Amino acid sequence: MKNKQYLIADARKEQIINAAIDALREYGYVNTSLSKIADKAKTSTGLLSYHFSGKEDLMNHTLLYLVEQEKAFIKEKVENEKTYTDQLMAFIDQGIAYRGIKRENTTALLEIVFNVRTPDNVPYFKGEITPEDELNLLLEKILSEGQKAKEFNEFDTKVVAMIIRGAVSLSMSLPQIEDDPRFEEYSVKVKENIFKMIK
Repeated sequence: MKNKQYLIADARKEQIINAAIDALREYGYVNTSLSKIADKAKTSTGLLSYHFSGKEDLMNHTLLYLVEQEKAFIKEKVENEKTYTDQLMAFIDQGIAYRGIKRENTTALLEIVFNVRTPDNVPYFKGEITPEDELNLLLEKILSEGQKAKEFNEFDTKVVAMIIRGAVSLSMSLPQIEDDPRFEEYSVKVKENIFKMIK
């Protein structure tokens, strides 16, 4: 019985978080209120307050959820590849594909990162630890292990990782049209240029 209650509570929390993502996409962080999120979740602000202590708490949980969603999407494909070259190409492919498929998630993440502050009043994007650190570490590991295995040339792994992450992030600027072939074309071009850089 207790497990069933936990499952219901978790499902309700996820429903609220998804409503928050929708509200962030539609209204932006500043104009997103608990009442607007409650409307989208088709529930009451009282129920939101039962699960989250306030807007900031809900935004922190939403951020963690968004990071986990992207990480899982990328890692699943990367971990199925055998060579470091294939892992790197899968990382780029999935990173760009995620931004095409889950635009609302990326929009919500950016709204939170550029508006929410730490307890020390520092914006998240200026913090020493960014919410995407784990993906950065995964990318740097692929690059450094690829160098050790002699699959890649010598280069600064941190700099190349930043170039790759920047190229992946810039895919957000492509037109917001479902199944737009430009995402795939852009992914191919990014992979071709990164391949030249690392080989």
